Amino acid sequence: MSRKRIVVVGLVLFIVAAGYIFTALNFPKYVGKYPFLLLLFAADIYVWGLFRRKVFTYNKTLKAASAILYWSPLLLIAGQFILRILIPSNPLPASVNTLLWGCVFSFYVAKLFSALVLFLSDLLRFIPHLRLSKPQTDQLENQPDRPKLSRRRFLETLSLATGGLVLSTLFTGMFRWVHDFNLKRVSVKAPDLPPSFENYRIVQISDLHLGSWSGADDLEQAIHEINNVQPDLVVFTGDLVNFRTEEAFRFREILKKLRAKDGVLATLGNHDYGDYVRWESQAKKQQNMRDLYGFYSEIGWKLLRNEHYILSRGDDKFAVLGVENWGSNPRFPQLGDIEKAAKGLGPIKPLILLSHDPSHWEAKVLKNHPEIFLTLAGHTHGFQFGIEIPGIKWSPAKYLYKQWAGLYENPESGQLLYVNRGLGSIGYPGRIGILPEITIFDFQI
Repeated sequence: MSRKRIVVVGLVLFIVAAGYIFTALNFPKYVGKYPFLLLLFAADIYVWGLFRRKVFTYNKTLKAASAILYWSPLLLIAGQFILRILIPSNPLPASVNTLLWGCVFSFYVAKLFSALVLFLSDLLRFIPHLRLSKPQTDQLENQPDRPKLSRRRFLETLSLATGGLVLSTLFTGMFRWVHDFNLKRVSVKAPDLPPSFENYRIVQISDLHLGSWSGADDLEQAIHEINNVQPDLVVFTGDLVNFRTEEAFRFREILKKLRAKDGVLATLGNHDYGDYVRWESQAKKQQNMRDLYGFYSEIGWKLLRNEHYILSRGDDKFAVLGVENWGSNPRFPQLGDIEKAAKGLGPIKPLILLSHDPSHWEAKVLKNHPEIFLTLAGHTHGFQFGIEIPGIKWSPAKYLYKQWAGLYENPESGQLLYVNRGLGSIGYPGRIGILPEITIFDFQI
């Protein structure tokens, strides 16, 4: 092996090891996703050879610009790595950070798709006896006046075209669809609804993930659209932030503007506990939670931590239960306690449960709490990617969660679950096919 190749291999191994250590120290919850990052890095190197052959020209300026553009996602990751070592607290504004990581994600996913097509091209090269459409290919090859396009060249061109199409779609999801709010209206017949609550209106939002918002204008528009429907009650089913409570501070005055006749209720999601970053001490993590509780008090939202809230219309009453996060996946906090939330209700019926993770419904609610008619959840985001058209409802989220978006009914008990698709985003700061959701429930007896 040549000295140059040894240096390259050593550098690659160093980057892989350093990246793992950095991820484990700063984002311990994401260590399990590190192999996927390595897959993207491998795709980067794999596609580079094709990109260099197809795009490079003899113009040195264009060649340098093309190389910088291609490797810019990796350079951004390396730059962030060095920056976080030198300055542990991220000095970049949230809007810049969100934009940069969104672009990195988009470039790498596009390269991954290009790599898949390129792999097919290389596979066919090593299996020469395969034919895509033999009769037509033979006819074209026997016509000397036609320029020949080999199968490999065709697939190489297709590889680049696929990457370009994926990249443009992801950018559209980031800059157009990510805040294209979808107001979904759901009519709910609740047989045990007290008569005075006929036509009662509840608006649900979920998964704000305020650390991913590049600006405040879109959030203000969402608040305006909610206020316009004049809700009786607004409920928020968790994940206010991505990592730290401080992500929410710049939106304090906007969130104060949310209005409902009976107020705003909220619960905690798995991201709200600060488990996705490494804290200098347990005391600082606890302070982060105290800051979160204080923030909810400042904006006037009632945070239900295994508690209930009683709604009254004259002599008619029913209760909304709100529990802390509980997910069937053990890597998420399992702190939700329905029995504790319902304690002290007496004869008042707990009609609605707010629980961030929809897996709570089948695991606990259906088995032990037939008195809860409707559970409102979020968490899945509908994967932020999928297809929802008449007759087709699909997303990769369905392979992770049995109930992943929309309304579900248990045929035996008649109990309902609604999974909100989320208003914000995380990871990829965009939406493709699964739009951010504001759900409007109108209740009838």
